This record gives sequence, C-alpha cells and structure tokens, in this order.
Amino acid sequence: MQLVIVESPAKAKTIEKYLGKDYKVLASYGHVRDLPPKDGSVRPDEDFAMDWELYGDKQRQVKAITDAAKTADRLILATDPDREGEAISWHVRELLAKRKALPKDVQRVTFNAITKDTVTTAMQHPRELDQDLIDAYLARRALDYLFGFTLSPVLWRKLPGAKSAGRVQSVALRLIVEREREIEAFKPQEYWQVLARLEQGGTEFGARLVKFEGEKLERLSLGEAGIAARAKAAVEAGAFKVEEVETKPTRRHPYPPFTTSTLQQEAARKLGYSASHTMRVAQHLYEAGAITYMRTDGVQMDPSAISAARKAISDRYSGHFLPEKPRHYETKAKNAQEAHEAIRPTDFARNTFGSGDEAKLYDLIWKRALASQMASANIERTTVTLRDGTGRNELRATGQVVKFPGFLAVYEEGRDSKPDADDEESGLLPAMAKGDAPVKKGVDATQHFTQPPPRFSEASLVKRLEELGIGRPSTYAATIQVLKDRSYVRTEKNRFFAEESGRLLTAFLERFFPVYVAYDFTAGMEDELDEVSGGRGAWKALLEKFWKDFKPKSDEVMERKPSEVTEALDEFLSDYLFPPQEDGGDPRKCPKCEAGRLSLRGGRYGAFVACSNYPECKFTRKFAQPGGNGEGGEDGEVGKDPATGEPITRKVGRFGPYIQLGEGKEAKRSSIPKDIGELDLDWAVKLLSLPRTVGDHPESGKPITASLGRYGPYLAHDGKYAKLRSTAEIFETGMNAAVVKLAEAAAGGGRGARAAAEPLKTFGPHPTSGGEMKLMAGRYGPYVTDGTTNATLPRGTQPEALTAEAAVVLIDEKAAKGPSKGKKKAAPKKKAAAGKKAPAKAKAPAKKAAPKKAAAEQVSDEDVPF
Repeated sequence: MQLVIVESPAKAKTIEKYLGKDYKVLASYGHVRDLPPKDGSVRPDEDFAMDWELYGDKQRQVKAITDAAKTADRLILATDPDREGEAISWHVRELLAKRKALPKDVQRVTFNAITKDTVTTAMQHPRELDQDLIDAYLARRALDYLFGFTLSPVLWRKLPGAKSAGRVQSVALRLIVEREREIEAFKPQEYWQVLARLEQGGTEFGARLVKFEGEKLERLSLGEAGIAARAKAAVEAGAFKVEEVETKPTRRHPYPPFTTSTLQQEAARKLGYSASHTMRVAQHLYEAGAITYMRTDGVQMDPSAISAARKAISDRYSGHFLPEKPRHYETKAKNAQEAHEAIRPTDFARNTFGSGDEAKLYDLIWKRALASQMASANIERTTVTLRDGTGRNELRATGQVVKFPGFLAVYEEGRDSKPDADDEESGLLPAMAKGDAPVKKGVDATQHFTQPPPRFSEASLVKRLEELGIGRPSTYAATIQVLKDRSYVRTEKNRFFAEESGRLLTAFLERFFPVYVAYDFTAGMEDELDEVSGGRGAWKALLEKFWKDFKPKSDEVMERKPSEVTEALDEFLSDYLFPPQEDGGDPRKCPKCEAGRLSLRGGRYGAFVACSNYPECKFTRKFAQPGGNGEGGEDGEVGKDPATGEPITRKVGRFGPYIQLGEGKEAKRSSIPKDIGELDLDWAVKLLSLPRTVGDHPESGKPITASLGRYGPYLAHDGKYAKLRSTAEIFETGMNAAVVKLAEAAAGGGRGARAAAEPLKTFGPHPTSGGEMKLMAGRYGPYVTDGTTNATLPRGTQPEALTAEAAVVLIDEKAAKGPSKGKKKAAPKKKAAAGKKAPAKAKAPAKKAAPKKAAAEQVSDEDVPF
C-alpha cells in the first residue's frame, strides 16, 4: 500500500479516485503543528532551537496518518507546491519519524492542478524534500515569532490599548496611516477649465483651452474665477479654425494571466471581493480541479495550456484574433523556485464552472488567461488643434476609436480610480481637415479643486505592498484581515481608514523601532528569505543578524517608564496633535481654562489629550482629533434643549464621547457616532430623541423604529432588525424603504443577519457541505457553523487558536451526533430520521454578536497575539 498525504479532504477524495486501489490518500487538514504561543518556543541562545506542538484538534488525524504509515510500503508527500506545502510535508515526515512510523521509501510529489493527467504524471516524477524551502519556512516562522513575542509585551506595558505588532502587518498598517496623514495635510488648490462645445458635420464634440494669450496652460494656470472669465470671453469672441489634425495608430497588448497578487487586485476591483474571500473561493476552485494552484508569482503557462488556449480562441473568434506565434511572459518573481505557473483554467474548453462567487471568479480567471494569448488591440487616437485669428489662443480636442478589439473583446483590466478629467479622451471625433471652422455652440468655464491621494482599497494596498517587495502575495489576505480584526483600520465603501489605535501604534513604532517598520528593511528581509529558499543563504545566520540588534532595542524601550514613552510620543506627534493656529496663537493652550497646556496622556482605554491643570480643569479630547476644541470636557455644554431649556452637555466616558440631557436616573444619554461630522445642537437634539418611530408596518400594524445601537444604526420591527448604512439614515428612512430593508434582512437571516456581518473568524467552505465556515460569538459562548450545523467550542479551547481543520472536525462531529438540516452522511445514526427538523437553537447564537474586537485574538504567521 502506498500512502499519499495532501492538505484537504476534498483534494484527498479526488486524488484517490485518480490513483486507484493501491493508494490510500489522507488529508492532514493543513498544518499539523506549530510553535506553542508562549515564551521559549524559539530559543536564540540555543542556536535558535525551536519547539513544536501538535495542534489539539489534530490528534485524531495524525493518529490516522500514523496508523496508515505503519503498514505503508511508500510515503508520498503531495502537499501544495509552495513553501507552506513543503513545510507541511516536512512536519508530517518529522512527526512520523518521531513516532517510529516512517516508511523507508519517502518521496515528495508536486502538481499545480488537480486533474487526472497532471496528478498521474507527477506521480511518475517524485523528488526529495527541498531543504532550502524548509529552511526558508523555519526562518520566516522564527522571525515572526521573535518579532511578535518580543515586541508585544513592550506594547502592552508602554502603549495602553495596543494589541499586537507583526513584522509585515505593522508595515502594511504604516502605509495606511501615512496615506491618512497625506490626506490630512493636503491643501486643495482651485483651478478652472474652459471648454468650447463645437459642432462639425452634425456631430458635437468638446475642445479644451490649452493656450491662452500665448501661454501654454498647465493644470493650475487658471487659478481663480477672474482669469477664467477672461479666458472664457476670449474663446467666445475668437473665430477658431482647425490648424492641425494628427491621427496616430497605437496598439494595446494583452495582460499576462493572473498571479496571486493580480487576482486579488482584479477581484477587488471588478467583483468587490476582499483578498481573503478571493483566496477562499480560489482554493475551492483549485480543489475542484477547475483552476491551477492559486498561490503563485509566475505569469507563464504550460506549453500544452497555451496550445489549448489558442485552440479555444480559434474556435470562438476569427483568425484575426489569434496571433501568429504564442505569447510568452516573463515572471518578476525574484526566486525561481517560487515562480510556478500562472493561475489559469485546467480546461479552456470549459468557459463556465460552479455557481455564485465561484462562477464569477472562474469567469474572471478564464477570460484573463484566454485574453493573454489573443491578438493586440488596434486603437486610433486623433488630436485636433484649433487656433483663433490672433494665434494666441488654442483649443484641443482628443478622441480615440478601437479599430480592432483583439483581446479587448474578452477582457479589459480594471482601474483603481477614475481618470482625471484632463486625461480623459472622448470617443470618435467627426472628420475634420485643416481650415475647417466648426460651429461654436457654447463655452463653459468650470471650477475644480485638486484632490488628495485616494485612500487605499484592498486592490491598491496589495499592489503597493507588492511594488515595495513587502511580504509575499500569498500572505497579503491574512495580513489585511489581521489589521481589520485588531480594529487598527476600518473599511468604508471599500476604502481603508486608519483608526485611532492604528495611528498610535504606528507612531510608537516609528518613534522607538524606526528600522523595523521601514519599507526598505522589510523588503530587504524578504530578499534574504528568498536567498535562503534559493540555497544561497543560511537561515540561522539571517536570524542571528536580526536578533543581535532587535533584542537590545526592545530591552531598551522596555526599561523606559510609561510616562517617558508618552512624553516622547507627545513630542513626536506634536505637529499632528497641535497644528499651528490660524490666528498664530499657542496650539497647546487649553481652550477651557486658558491657563493650562495640552499634552498627550495615556489612560486605561488608550491615549488622549488633556490639560496640565487636571484635576482643576478636566478638559480632554480624543487622540485622533488633532487641533480643535476637543470633546468639550466633562461639563462642556452643547446648547439648551429647545423643549425643556435644560443644558445638553458633552462628556467623555470609558467607551468614548457622549451627550447627556438632565441628571441622575432620569437623564437621557446618547453616544456620538463618528459619521456625523461636527456635533451641533441640532444633531444633539436628534440623537437624544431616539428611537424614532418610522410608522406602522402595513402588514403587521406594529411600529417600525429607527435607532442607534451597540453595532450602529438599525431598524427594528416586531423583534426583527435591519442594519442601516449611516446615522443620517435613522432620520431619513421612510416607510417604503424601511419595509424593503426589513424584508431583505429577513431573507438574509432576520436578526441573525446583522450578526452574520461580524464573524469572529472565517475559514472558507466546508469540504462536504460547501457552506462557508465561520466562528461566531453566541449567547452561551463561541461556536462554529457552516450554515447548517452549529458546533460549540469545547471548554478550554481558545477561539483565537481555532484553525480551519479544527472547525471541520467540530462541525462533522456535531453532525454525526445529531443530523441537521440538509446534512448528508455516509453512515447515519439510529436517530437519523429526526434530522428532518433542524435544532431549535440553530439560529439563536447569531442573535447576539460579540464586539468585533473579540476577533483580535486571531493568530497568523505574520502576527503574534498577546
């Protein structure tokens, strides 16, 4: 018997079918062991000795592998063809050797697609385990451990509210924070554009003023309304004739097939998927045999795949769409060992696969790969220059037309942002020749302002990380997810906003650990790890070089008093916290007592700005509110309530700022949402009036209310809830919209739908049911669900340590004990008939979601929790 080890049960089932009766294929369910999350797991003083601990939920699976290995003639390690796959194979081999169950014949087999031909061919070409890739894995894992477990205790003691730091995570956070700073520092500049609306041969087109009074216009040349009015008048008065017509043919070449990074970027742009969701769906497509391996830096395709793509093109399009020779692309990956084949369909004849998100992602992959072998697009660009009689004023019209679409007939890459008006080209221009005088239909002068750089989307952040050489594309999804889980960032309309805790952590690291959050350092570390995986570097030498500088620096910061750290951050952040006043006054002067000076303070719930005259003066403001008048102190008055005449005061509590009307038990209170901008009396009165009654539901006759809750704005009706997108919607939503939103929420799971948007952790699809597995916070503790079966975490299990493999085991065990709705089992229990009715409490746990911060306890290879 030959024993084959792969990662997932879905992959095992498919491969065993391909190989036949002489093979037994078992799944390891991912990694089987890891460094224990405690001090001493990596010991630099003992030549970087490392302790490994078997995952608690892997005992049964490892036993099954061990028992099978004892009777096997040959062990074939067929885990994924990347560094993590090599590491899993190494761990399995080491475990079996330790248990004296390792067969004499041990071989490594890799394949990048799960098809019968690919798998059987790979079995005929086994190799030894790649020690260089294993060493690179050991170095990366030790680096992440040493960085996190050394730095995190420093954060907990010196920076209130900080949760953890990671080698790659912290640098990605810095990118988001720096972009936030750029936006805040940006000063918009006014500029005007003058556009003439012209007509030639019955076709209207626009021509922009590009030269005025003999001077070429730059973007900001028309900087105010007065000069813009003069320019408009000159165009209105001038008689413009065509001076020059330039027609220039150009070609656009197709893009290479997807890599991990470009797939994440395009799925974010075109489908709105997060990086983690993209990788989960791609994993499922790979295990189903629909696409090749999805963690790759390579852009080339196998010659047989290129031939299949060219045949698919010739079958679907005329001969003009197929270039004479196949297209070949060169990878930008620095390490050839990791430059696998690009992501492509395993069968180009199959242009659809699956349903839902799987079908959408497959369609994207299929089109991109097919287009990569198609002919270039032929585009004709036309530029028409018009001048008036003086020759001092000039208009320009531009346009383009696609003469032959080529690959554009199948695929066009998305854009992260809309092009500037200056760069946009219109469609086809009317035919014109030198001397023509188009009819002037009108002239417009429009005001514009320069825009700050856009906040990062997942697509643009992944692109920037890859450009800087930070981390590896296969880790980006996990890195981004950690930033969200730690509440260091939030997303609004698919854009990242730095939270207060994220800004403070970044400032701390920039001030005390500048080298280790420098882009060049992190990218250089990746280069060194690539040298190790390529056999050109020693992994322990890399660790020694890192540790000899990092450990003394962390010890030095740990010895500082918390007050010293706060004072250093106060100085480091002075330009941000205390920007210059417009009137030239002292930005640190307390606006309340006017005698004290403001400075940064550290408290139990994080950093804030306070007056030096405390406790006499209780003025405070949030850390993330630079300048301004702060929170108004504990007795700051917003205004008088129009109904009662009582003062409405703005206060700061342990959970943030809030407003209050009245005193004692009868007092009304409301938190202050972040999305309302500046709080004024009108907003205060509105917030204190909640809940608002929208009206009676047309079917039930019961009232629909809108209010502000723990998780934000929402609608409520007869025990059912629907989430609103903003605080403003509480006061703007009418009856029709409210009924629709409640119906949509009910269709998505009723009250549980609100909690479903906030899972503590997601694991991807269940290998059997296909439902997405999530870790949720229920009324009676955390549980995992695949949408049909809910399984409570055993007592003593830490939610942050739960893995996808453990989630599968828990769900399967629960399903075996008592079948749930729609669950299919090979060997049903005696009470299987009872499975027709789902457990009554199957939906109950979703009614109360734990605060999102609970997800902060997740563990990733790039981050170590406290």
